[in-house]
Amino acid sequence: MGSRSALLVLADGRFPAGGHAHSGGAEAAVKAGRIKDAADLESFCRGRLHTTGLTTAALAAGAAYGLDPLALDAAADARTPSPALRATARRLGRQLMRAARATWPSPGLDALAAAFPRGAHQPVVLGATALAAGLGPEDAAYCVVYESVGGPTTAAVRLLSLDPYQATAVLARLAPEMDEVAERATAAAREGVDALPAASAPLLDLTAEQHAAWPVRLFAS
Repeated sequence: MGSRSALLVLADGRFPAGGHAHSGGAEAAVKAGRIKDAADLESFCRGRLHTTGLTTAALAAGAAYGLDPLALDAAADARTPSPALRATARRLGRQLMRAARATWPSPGLDALAAAFPRGAHQPVVLGATALAAGLGPEDAAYCVVYESVGGPTTAAVRLLSLDPYQATAVLARLAPEMDEVAERATAAAREGVDALPAASAPLLDLTAEQHAAWPVRLFAS
């Protein structure tokens, strides 16, 4: 088990991996009127946590277990039907890789970067980063599940001028479910690539395509 401080560094929203520029679908949901207040935000984040959050957390845990990154990246592609979201995942993977190799240099990260010069899927890179940092699969899963709800929550504060205390309370209420999802993701990854969950969120896929076509937007996705 690696340093608990390494987990804090990797999970910190200030880690220079580009996540702050992405809303996790919240910007499109706000424009469509599906997120208007803290209660709507909580419902949105809960849905995202149990679908996209579970799926990507399992991919990250698999990479931290040392599963074949080529197979994991193919599995991520198969679980991401939206071309816009696939492009976003690879862009974020490339940005995370740059930060990871500067922070925790390792042959494993070098090999992954060489195999995917245009970027592997972000959760695969995150899991490989956790492994390089001496962290475990559950640590990687926790990073992803927190990111899956933390990103939209931060975005909603900016998009709606939502009270940040209310937004933080949303995250606190979701904490037990984050624990559950991280545990489920880690258990699935332990069984190998074929056992990875494929929970989907079709509305996120559809709105991601619409969002990508907007001429003006605050967030990249």
